[in-house]
Order: sequence, then C-alpha cells, then structure tokens
Amino acid sequence: MKMDMSDEDQGGEGKKKPSPVVTIAIIAGLSVLAGGGGWLVGNLLAPAAPAEPVAAEAAGEQGAKKDKDGELARLATEANGIVALEAFTSNLAYPADNLVRMEVALAFKDTPDPVLAEAIHQDIMAYMRTVSLQQIQGPRGFQYLRDDLKERVDLRSEGRVTNIMFRTFVIE
Repeated sequence: MKMDMSDEDQGGEGKKKPSPVVTIAIIAGLSVLAGGGGWLVGNLLAPAAPAEPVAAEAAGEQGAKKDKDGELARLATEANGIVALEAFTSNLAYPADNLVRMEVALAFKDTPDPVLAEAIHQDIMAYMRTVSLQQIQGPRGFQYLRDDLKERVDLRSEGRVTNIMFRTFVIE
C-alpha cells in the first residue's frame, strides 16, 4: 500500500498548474488583440465624420425652415403636399391602462389645408380612444387600423387627402 501512495505522489508532481503570471499575460494579450480588432472593424464600418463647414453648408442648402420654437415646421414639404401632424398619446378603449402613441402625416392632392389637417388629427385621436388592443394586435390588426383611418380621413377630407402615413406607432 505504501508503494501505491508513492506512485500517486509522483504522478501528482508531473501535473503542475500554470502560474498565475502566465494566465494573466495570456488574458491581457487576448484583450489587447480583441480591442485592436474592434478598433479596426469600427474604423472600416463607421463613416468618416464630415468637416464642420461642409455640414453647415449642406444644412443651409436643404432649407430646413424652423419656427420660433426651433422645431421643424409642421408642414413637412408644402410643395409635395405633405403635412406632418403632431404626435399624440391616448388611452385605448380596452384595456384602459394601455396607451398608444402615434405620429402621422397626411398627403394632400393639392395645397395642404392646415385647418382640415387639424380636424383630421382630432378625429384620429377620438377614434383611437374607441379601439381595443385586440383589434390592432399583429400585422393584420395594424392593416385593419390603417384601412379604418384611411376611410375616416377620406370621409373627413372629401377626397382631398390621398394618403395617411404612419411615422411612429407605439403601444405601451
């Protein structure tokens, strides 16, 4: 029996753990390699930052009109006949603790009518208070909602609005 124990002791001496210094050096080397690879890929994929004067010139050419509050004007592009309505948040009919936040834009046939756009905005808000969560769940429910709103907009505008575009649609 004593011989068996001596054999185990000799076998245990042959399998030593690597020193902590070597382990730390390997981890540090791999970290530096990963950081360098991330930096290289980031520089390859990220677009170069434009120069300050060029960006200011481009912003001036776009002609982004700002109102007195510094926000973009509500009339997105009057030449195209598109009016961006203000975003609103409303409760759903059922469950009442769920909220919907929407921002839509209207495409007019001719020149945009801000009074009509505001009336449509109020009509959409009132309609959203009558909708339940089950009616608008999933892609099919969203399509039904879109069709219902398009029909209401057509009735309200008497055909002067050609399209309703969802800019944001969030349910909480």
